[in-house]
Amino acid sequence: MTNFTQILPTTSVSQRLMSIDALRGLVIIFMLLDHVRETFFLHRQVADPMVIDTTEPALFFSRTLAHLCAPVFVLLTGLSAFLYGKKHHGKSDVATFLFKRGLFLVVLEFTLVNFAWTFQFPPSVIYMQVIWAIGVSMISLAALVWLPRPILCVLGLAIVAGHNLLDSLHFPVGTAMHVPWAILHDRGWMEFSESLRLRSSYPVLPWIGVIALGYCIGPWFAGSASATVRQRYLLLAGAGALISFIALRLVNGYGEAQWVAYESTTQTLMSFFNITKYPPSLLFLSLTLGVGMLLLLCFERAQQRRWISILAVFGAAPMFFYLLHLYVLKVLYLVSVTLFGLNQGSYFGFDGIWAVWLTAVLLAVTLYLPVRWFAALKARRRDISWLKYF
Repeated sequence: MTNFTQILPTTSVSQRLMSIDALRGLVIIFMLLDHVRETFFLHRQVADPMVIDTTEPALFFSRTLAHLCAPVFVLLTGLSAFLYGKKHHGKSDVATFLFKRGLFLVVLEFTLVNFAWTFQFPPSVIYMQVIWAIGVSMISLAALVWLPRPILCVLGLAIVAGHNLLDSLHFPVGTAMHVPWAILHDRGWMEFSESLRLRSSYPVLPWIGVIALGYCIGPWFAGSASATVRQRYLLLAGAGALISFIALRLVNGYGEAQWVAYESTTQTLMSFFNITKYPPSLLFLSLTLGVGMLLLLCFERAQQRRWISILAVFGAAPMFFYLLHLYVLKVLYLVSVTLFGLNQGSYFGFDGIWAVWLTAVLLAVTLYLPVRWFAALKARRRDISWLKYF
């Protein structure tokens, strides 16, 4: 049996890097839960932001948990890029790796990922989702890493905090700016040909700001960095982001639909935390990145716990898990339709959200062994260059 120490770094490096992989592993499981929902609960589709009057608390909570996934993934991508540069030859190697990896992810989104969602070939629709957004953000960071770190930090903060000022800016279909603006900030459809449409599900401008901030916090995790100082910075940054979220949400304005007080305390809380993901608002990113940094702090302090090692295995091979779980879910759905038919209108689906949670837990347990095998292979065969892309 493969030992965890064969998969992940140990000693002082483990304290820094295992916590990163563990956080990535946790949000991967939240992502799995959300994708089970999107596979077997589509008859209860949710809007963005959600409609409180028609969304049950369990469904709201499940969807809100998944809000952590993309911001944490993108932030840790920027952080990992900085650490990659510390192990290699600085910004030149970082920029080259980011460009190649980003281009790889964009191609992957248009091919294997999109096929996993649609099972259409050739496709009639291509959804430009989170892998696309991470890929374009990496390509952008490949250029931005040449900026002095203080300027990059200011730019990242300005994009994250200021992009909602652009919410009212729209360009009609057929104008020169429609496609680039749909890609950057205004989620929409783009007609590529008579038989192919593209959907910019994840406008990339805010995510470029997030990946820049991830790169900027990289020195906190460098080998020479003090664990005490790093943990203090994580506490201050995480708590500061959450305090900013609460303060801005109480103002009930910038970048978000207003929250309202219901007769039910549960629904009032749901309304308060009902935030916009497409594109991610300042409040969305303040909440999710704040929680993410506090979780990173907690995971570093709990690094000796067994469950941290288990989560870190999932986080050590994120792209392998991503592709594997999409195809497993698609096959399970097709088998279910064959065996049970369409029982929810035009969908096969579960009757309750509890079944979504149960399925996600069973799949996480089932997929753990193949992911652990691939993570060990990736750690053992560093001479195989393509493995690092997964």
